[in-house]
Amino acid sequence: MTVSSGKRASRNGIQVIGRAAEILRTLKTGSKAMSLGQIAQNVSLPRSTVQRIVGALQEENFVVAEKGSSGFKLGPELTALAAATRYNTVEECRLLLTELSQATGETTDLSALKGGGMMFLDQIPGTHRLRTVSHVGDVFPLTTTANGRAALSMLPDEQAQRLITQEWERRGISGDLDAFLKMRAEVQKTGLAYDLEDHAPGISAIGFAFLDWSGALHAISVPVPTSRFEACRLDIEREILRTAEHVRRMMQSDEI
Repeated sequence: MTVSSGKRASRNGIQVIGRAAEILRTLKTGSKAMSLGQIAQNVSLPRSTVQRIVGALQEENFVVAEKGSSGFKLGPELTALAAATRYNTVEECRLLLTELSQATGETTDLSALKGGGMMFLDQIPGTHRLRTVSHVGDVFPLTTTANGRAALSMLPDEQAQRLITQEWERRGISGDLDAFLKMRAEVQKTGLAYDLEDHAPGISAIGFAFLDWSGALHAISVPVPTSRFEACRLDIEREILRTAEHVRRMMQSDEI
């Protein structure tokens, strides 16, 4: 039995897309620009194949050559696509944030991992007179916040430990890495991360993290004045786990 030229072309096209995606992922995880040889080694493809695919990606601005070197890095078109995806994530999560806020009476936040911190993308204020408020665009640390700890629980071990130690070094914190990693393991087990006045006096919080359709890491958190945290903790845990399940189902859907 022979394969028609049309089917062969379709199969080859799919293979090229897969290889291009693998190259982009390799560049995403690299800490600096990578040469064609380095990329080829990482994706286990011939250098000539990598050169051809990288050339095509350059034409679409998905990849750019770094000035003054022979390396390549992700291009501006991917940044534009990522920004559009982040907007969709905010849009799609707003109803869930609103419902979570209505169910708990508390403020709900959506944030995303940005560099070495969690950037707030959206917020629904709570209905209590005494409530917590942050601002869209604010960036919170990873190691002392519920959303940051939740995000760290979803990262590969090596990357998480690097971000933890880098943050402690920047902020002059002498932390207990073993104790923190033990807490991180508990977050991985339960799906919930806690901030019990670790970030700000008088404020406690619960959060969970998730990957959106593009693989970007986000978190939803509920900050609460500590004065009423214990009284409503179980209710918040129940509602935030329900929200986490809705988010999981939404992110598994092909419809954005």
